[in-house]
Amino acid sequence: MHPLRHALHNELHARPSLYFSEPAHVFHLAIMGSEAQRQVLLDSLYTEPVGDDLPQGIIRLDGHWLKWERHAEFFTLTYVVTATTDKPGWSSLPDALAAKINPYTQLLINRVQVVVRNKHSWEGDHTEYGFKDPCGSSIGGGDAAVWSDFRLNECGENRFLFINHHLNSYRQGRMIRRLLEIETYRMMASLSLPAAKQLSSQLDTFDGTLAELSERNAAPDTSNAKVLLSEIAALSAQVVSLSARHRHRFSATQAYAQLVFERLAELREHRAGHFQRLGIFIERRFKPTVRYCAVTEQRLDVLAKSVANLGELLQARVQVEMEEQNAEILKSLNTRADAQIKIQRAVEGLSIIAITYYVLSLLKLLYSGIHVLGVNWSPRSAVIVVAPVAALILLQILIRIRTVKQH
Repeated sequence: MHPLRHALHNELHARPSLYFSEPAHVFHLAIMGSEAQRQVLLDSLYTEPVGDDLPQGIIRLDGHWLKWERHAEFFTLTYVVTATTDKPGWSSLPDALAAKINPYTQLLINRVQVVVRNKHSWEGDHTEYGFKDPCGSSIGGGDAAVWSDFRLNECGENRFLFINHHLNSYRQGRMIRRLLEIETYRMMASLSLPAAKQLSSQLDTFDGTLAELSERNAAPDTSNAKVLLSEIAALSAQVVSLSARHRHRFSATQAYAQLVFERLAELREHRAGHFQRLGIFIERRFKPTVRYCAVTEQRLDVLAKSVANLGELLQARVQVEMEEQNAEILKSLNTRADAQIKIQRAVEGLSIIAITYYVLSLLKLLYSGIHVLGVNWSPRSAVIVVAPVAALILLQILIRIRTVKQH
């Protein structure tokens, strides 16, 4: 058996839903912060420390079921308080749970309350729950209905009214879980919106800088190529830094948004009277956020590629110019080499003439010395004897010169 067989298979059961019957109040909290902060909160729910490898758990808190779940960037608590009456209205966060999360109020990214009622206890009056222009949908193929105006109260809580028609406790728990996940994932996906708005102004500035650098690169004057290349490199470094800093957040936005749209599809919504459906309301207001972040990320990627292309273009241009300069230098060197060869040949010719002159002078001195010794040679006999000797000496000198040049 593979060592990961059980662990991977049990992922199918890693995140079960809470199952309950109406009437009830469901409180859902999503908390961000560091892993250490989330671990401290989790340990406060138990009498003993909880292992950091547990993805979720279900415990009793003040007589009611509380489910916690670890996620990559946040931690969720879902608290189900069964109601004793179907009386309309909202409930404040139970004291037992409020005391646990009070130190982490600034880390709450999502807070939702779902009032769960039976169709027999609801008369269809939304004003009883304080909704203003609510959205409503028939979900689960008509087995339930859900209402909300998506307005936060003074505590930052979003509220839903869930009316059960034909769902048992298992299906009801899963349906409410989808609603809670839609809200949490929607908030997590929207975290990149402030960064995207801030990036937009920076990208506008970078686009202008890139246009200016492109115009300077297209200019015929290439004397400032080094300065231009350094400015392009600086711009590229800034763009790459921004991309590395925000890539994770934008990727998370796409992943969370995909989950939101999947959960909306799983609701199987239909119209509930003349009210706007929840899914339509969320999509129309949430999709622009997702698209804006996606376009900002795309702009950042395109800018990075454009800057890189401009740098490569300038380097290619400088390389071509350097090759042309090298060709001119080689041509000049060839010309100089030809001139040196000509000069060398002229010098060699002059050297041979000078050597010939010195050899003949030496032979003449030798001829004069023979006359002093009393040897009577006629000039003709001297020439016949000296000419071969002079020619031989000059031939040896030429052979030595050729040998030295070849080596």
